[in-house]
Amino acid sequence: MNRIAVFCGSSIGFNSAYAEDAKSLGNYFAENNIGLVYGGGKIGMMGAIADAILKNNGEVIGVIPDLLRHEEVAHKTITQMIITKKMSKRKVKISKMVDGYIALAGGFGTLDEIYEALTLGQLGIENKPVGMLNTNGYFDHSLKQLDVMVSEGFLKQNNRDMLLVSDSIPELINKMENYKAPKLSKVVNTVASK
Repeated sequence: MNRIAVFCGSSIGFNSAYAEDAKSLGNYFAENNIGLVYGGGKIGMMGAIADAILKNNGEVIGVIPDLLRHEEVAHKTITQMIITKKMSKRKVKISKMVDGYIALAGGFGTLDEIYEALTLGQLGIENKPVGMLNTNGYFDHSLKQLDVMVSEGFLKQNNRDMLLVSDSIPELINKMENYKAPKLSKVVNTVASK
């Protein structure tokens, strides 16, 4: 994988383990020549991963919608900053630039972006790996909800299995590199092709 989108919080959280894992992921990216595409901020989890990569001369591309550029503190020293007119355009731009997605700890925006990536995979619009770095069990409750969706008949197990999860960076990247997209049902093939 040449570039990976990382979705994460503009806050740092209360437990230092989250920022430490963001820095570790950034170091891993730089050491393995993986470029980062992210939300463009210099604060919170976003700043932690971007700064770690920049310290190691890695590639960092920010994609930020104009409306957030004024509210968030945009990173000034990254490799490239792309400004979009709308949030929806930001998502499309990120999608076109990356080979996979990873979620770190974050809030509504993080969940929105990672679940949209999963939905694109479920519909066969994309076949990219989607991962969660489950630092400190942060995503345990979200993962339990997905299991409830399967048991209640609202999510197929093969779609649930699309989400790759680990608390280990090398293991997560290995899962992503070996990801095979599920075969689509005829119903989904018909919907995706329209």
